[in-house]
This record gives sequence, structure tokens and C-alpha cells, in this order.
Amino acid sequence: MRVATFRRNGLVQHGLRSGDSIAVYSGAGSAVELAVGGPPSAAAQHVKLAEVDLLPPVPRPGKIICIGLNYRAHALEGNNPIPDYPAVFMRGATSLTGPGAPILYPECSDKLDFEAELAVVIGRTATRVGVADALGHVAGYCCFNDGSVRDYQRKSTQWTMGKNFDGTGGFGPELVTPDELPPGASGLRIVARLNGEVMQDSNTADMIFDVATLVATLSQAMTLEPGDLIATGTPSGVGYARKPPVFMRPGDVIDVEIERIGTLRNTIARRA
Repeated sequence: MRVATFRRNGLVQHGLRSGDSIAVYSGAGSAVELAVGGPPSAAAQHVKLAEVDLLPPVPRPGKIICIGLNYRAHALEGNNPIPDYPAVFMRGATSLTGPGAPILYPECSDKLDFEAELAVVIGRTATRVGVADALGHVAGYCCFNDGSVRDYQRKSTQWTMGKNFDGTGGFGPELVTPDELPPGASGLRIVARLNGEVMQDSNTADMIFDVATLVATLSQAMTLEPGDLIATGTPSGVGYARKPPVFMRPGDVIDVEIERIGTLRNTIARRA
């Protein structure tokens, strides 16, 4: 299933997308509820995709957990050691933006970078789960763009400031359930295109820590709850490591495409 969260006639609703149509289930409380429980028995109303405004599949996750340096080539391009334990940092919900919505260009920096990532949405509570059981706690997968303000990221040994500017984390376009994908969404091509030019081109099979390992590892410390989001890290080709560096500017268009999941497109815009 491809589960969408959207705004229509001023209301936030959830439904299942098929082509250019969405089956709207007015009783669904969240995209996660639909992904895990399936559509309710009540008949759905069908609307055209063009008639709605897509939102992040989970507009305000309880936790947004991000993994750094999870592709070997990306670690090496930044002259970082290959980690033997996941590098974990957090984002806040105000840092998110939805499909088709702008990524906000920071007023205090000109070093806004792109990071194509596979996002994992938790569907069932996970506390101290093992690797073998971890994927059973996943509701589905999305595209993510971990927009990073590089100079602020490097002002401290902690990355929090550079990763939490308002409206810099693209998330969407919809939640794709695990039955549509290989286990752990492994083996899928992941690409970032800036104004149509390929910047990143890799495969989710190249992650150092796969989805099952990440869910199991994180759940040893914190209870993962339905709707929590894990951004699993980015491959090589990011802007800051290029020579010369390439950063996003107002008016740019950035696409994150993951095979069999979809394409997340955002424009770069100054805050209104």
C-alpha cells in the first residue's frame, strides 16, 4: 500500500494512493494506522491527487532519529572513520517540510546542503527488540532529505543546530508498506538530483547498518513508538564534499528518488 497524508478542504486526512487517485478513509486516525491495520471496512471516497495538498506522511513524529555516516563512501568523502556503532542525532518536528513544499533557505547561512535518505516509520512499539524481530515493527518507508546547514553543523561537536533549521527536512511523498518492498527496503537505488543533475547515486544495500540493525540498536536505549521516524543516513556526493562545494540556493529544485518508493521534490525558497 501507498499511504498518503494530505490536506483537503482545510482538513488533514489519510488515504491510499493508486496512480493519480486517492481512496480517502475519513475514519483513519493516521497514515501509520492505515499502514499497519489496513483500510477500514467503510467505503472510501475517491479524489484526484491534484485536488489535495500532500503533507509529510507523519506530520509531527514523536521522535525523529537520524543516523550519520551510514554509507562507507560518505564517511570517507568527509575524512571520517568508518563507524562501528551508529552515529545518532535528533531532529525536531519543526524542521520538517512536506512533498512539494519549500525547503526554507536559512537567513544566516549560504551553506544549505542536500542529503538523500531512506526514512523508516515505526508502526508497532519496539523496546529492546532483536534484529530478527525488528522489521516487524516497521509501518513503512519514505524518502527523506536531511537538509543540513553545514557551517552551523560544524560550530560544535554536536550536529543539532545545523540539522534543525525550520523547514529543512523534506519528508514524503507517501508511506510505502513493507509488503511492497524487499526486506528492510534493501537493494533499492537512491538518487539526489539538483536542478535535474545527479548529485548522489547509490543503493540502500550499501548502508553500514541496515534497517533491522538500526531498529534493534535504537530500541535498546529508547522505546520506539508508532509514528517515530528514523532517517537512515545518506550516500556520498553531498554538496560540501564536492570540489568546489555545491550548496542549494533559492529557486533550486531538489529531488530525492528511491526505487519503488517514489520521488520527493522540494523547491528552495526564502521564508515568506
